[in-house]
Amino acid sequence: MDGDHTVSQSLGYGLLGVAALVVLVVSALVLAVAINCCFNQGQCYYAREVTVQCLRDGQFVVVVAGDSTVPRLNLDTVSLLEGGDLATCAPVAVTGDFAVFQFPVSACGTTMMEEGDYVVYENHLSSAYEVAVGPYGSITRDSIHELSFQCRYYGSELVSLVAEVNTVPPPLPVDAPGPLRVELRLANGACDAKGCSDVRRTTPVTKVLRDPVYVEVRILERTDPNIVLVLEHCWATSTSSPLSLPQWDLLVNGCPYHEDRYLTTLVPVDESSGLQYPTHYKRFIIKMFTFVEAMVPLKESVFIHCSTAVCHPSATDNCQQSRCGRQRRHATGTEQSTSESAVVSSEEVIMVASQPMAMDGRVMDGDHAVSQSLGYGLVGVAVLVVLVVSALGLAVAWRRTRPPMETTKL
Repeated sequence: MDGDHTVSQSLGYGLLGVAALVVLVVSALVLAVAINCCFNQGQCYYAREVTVQCLRDGQFVVVVAGDSTVPRLNLDTVSLLEGGDLATCAPVAVTGDFAVFQFPVSACGTTMMEEGDYVVYENHLSSAYEVAVGPYGSITRDSIHELSFQCRYYGSELVSLVAEVNTVPPPLPVDAPGPLRVELRLANGACDAKGCSDVRRTTPVTKVLRDPVYVEVRILERTDPNIVLVLEHCWATSTSSPLSLPQWDLLVNGCPYHEDRYLTTLVPVDESSGLQYPTHYKRFIIKMFTFVEAMVPLKESVFIHCSTAVCHPSATDNCQQSRCGRQRRHATGTEQSTSESAVVSSEEVIMVASQPMAMDGRVMDGDHAVSQSLGYGLVGVAVLVVLVVSALGLAVAWRRTRPPMETTKL
């Protein structure tokens, strides 16, 4: 060929190459804009194999091209090291030519290491392939694609993160408080929100049926004003053992047992009680009862037991038991921030039979009641005898003084 023809042919091939390049660039830009890959269309492009971008907010952006292998890569089989089933780790976009992944550097199995002043995050991409299994061997005709990629952040750079932090309970003091000591006290007389003084306490406590029994549970030998005494469960037995049967519930999850017709009454204890640590106390009132066996009242003593715990308030738990207006669900595990627990038992509560009342309303003992009744009986008999004798005497005197009757004949 002559020179002119050669030059024109070369120029033709050159123009053809430029046209093809323009078409490829325009196609890439159209694809990039279509899937919202970048902020500046003039700088938006994908490599023919893999593009990795490290964002300042701690995000990976990885774009895998289908033409990165021969034969062509099946983009639907490409996945990260971990979390292929999680939405965060799945591709955010898949087209016929590209698969785009965007995920935090702390997710999807990413590993972290330090190299001098840099923090390096590394992950791994791989593709699945189809295996044909024959009677004597297995083969595949799919491309196998594996890629490790990194993002390196300089240690002095600041990355904005959004974090939600819940405060935790303050650490326990270095000096351990020792075992939990709790006391359950009973009172024979009336009690109010200010408690039952020791003067009102008698041992043993004796009650008749339906009499109020005043109960106080308190923490001993603790001076931490932040701890709260919690009554989880209170019940009664006929013996001093809290495990013995029969049993009757008094408080369930801190609330009165709703199957009892005579509900336990909770007595509030707050700053008005005058106590130094009111949160160390719990008070309630029950109505005296007796256990029944084979439909026969046992008329025995009753013992009260409570399972208690110490709660440490925090931002997520104020240690306040929920209101008892409706039946609560049974607690599962530990609903509150409790670290110490104990079971405490009361002294004996003796049930006594009802006694007769004196005229002035005082209770009389048996001997006094019998002697007084016998005295009233003897006085009544004496009065009756005097009345009979007086009537007979009057009748005789009247007969003697009456004039004789005269008889007249007609």
